Amino acid sequence: MFDTRELGRRPGALKRVSRTVDAPASLGIEVIGVPEGAPVELELRLESVMEGVLVTGTAEVPLEGECVRCLEPVSRTGEADFQELFSYPDAESRYRRAAPADDVEESEESETYVLEADLFDLEPVLRDAVVLSLPLQPVCREDCPGLCPACGFRLADDPEHHHDEAVDIRWAALQELAGTMRPGGRDADQEKPPRTRGDEPQEK
Repeated sequence: MFDTRELGRRPGALKRVSRTVDAPASLGIEVIGVPEGAPVELELRLESVMEGVLVTGTAEVPLEGECVRCLEPVSRTGEADFQELFSYPDAESRYRRAAPADDVEESEESETYVLEADLFDLEPVLRDAVVLSLPLQPVCREDCPGLCPACGFRLADDPEHHHDEAVDIRWAALQELAGTMRPGGRDADQEKPPRTRGDEPQEK
């Protein structure tokens, strides 16, 4: 929770806050995210306005995940910017009385944040900002060559790695079948050419 009482509901009043907090659980996506309990560095700017307190800030977070090309661990630092208005409870009720019905319905559909006893919880805003800033396909390096499609070898460890016969796994079964149909294959002895009239035994 963050306290806004120092602003005194004076429009234009400003307060800057630097704080380190523990990362909440499940702050990330499937391939990369912030470890639970990791330090999150926050730089906030709290500004009092007529409707409430406008919070503008930046979060610096440690990220851990895996490369989508070679599956190696990935560690880096991420940064997310955000801005959100936390309304005074009475200001929101005044807005509802004054606003047209259509505007009130539209406001109810969008998520709003309200100060509680001059305190606000930043976690929902922080979670949205960090998750939206994450790379959908993190890589260990921009030119990561990935894995060998034939054997799964990490190509970055040996750029010269190759196979004499690169076989697409989708064609492996068909290639095996073709090998049995070649002369000398296991099915070759089972196949005999059709007999012709000249091959038939003649009666004496």
